[in-house]
Amino acid sequence: MRTDWIGLFAAAAVSFPAAVLNAGAPADEAAPGYTDSGQLKFPANFRTWVYLTTGFNMSYVATSSNSDTFDNVFVNPTAYAAFLATGTWPDKTVLVLEARRGVPKSSIDRTGASQGGRVGLEVHVKDVGRFKGGWAFFDFAGDGPGQLLPQTLSCYTCHAEHAAVDTTFVQFYPTLKPIAAQHHTLSAAYLADEAVAHLGAAH
Repeated sequence: MRTDWIGLFAAAAVSFPAAVLNAGAPADEAAPGYTDSGQLKFPANFRTWVYLTTGFNMSYVATSSNSDTFDNVFVNPTAYAAFLATGTWPDKTVLVLEARRGVPKSSIDRTGASQGGRVGLEVHVKDVGRFKGGWAFFDFAGDGPGQLLPQTLSCYTCHAEHAAVDTTFVQFYPTLKPIAAQHHTLSAAYLADEAVAHLGAAH
């Protein structure tokens, strides 16, 4: 399980205009689907969803790596429209983290790195009727069904303790963090982290 992503408790009932619900792709096209054994079906069209951000070599623990990695985050359009209207995520939100290898000096590039092949894919799903706490992580190998990650893993605790909105790392989504601030949905835990960070910077 990669620990360097966003990339995701309790569900809140939200209401928003019907026009918002109908924005973007139809809900039945992007909503999470499961196999009979409980695996998450691969979100085949996720690259046509709403792009949120790209992280570069991110990690939440002190570590080093010999290779560069880009983490691209996408969300299903219906969930995105709901977030714009409410500042939080509706049920059936699907957040995809696609990790791609960094390729230095590709083609005519002489100083930076561009994105190469995919090296990992994780999905964070909000399905209140299915998962304890409302959210679950799935890890994909290739394009096959995703394996449910046990809720005993540290990624669940980390997201619960540090995520900006509803156990998701909205603090790393530059277009959505201001929306959450406007709707006053930033979590107390995240605001406490920010206060500590600012205090440390001041010293």
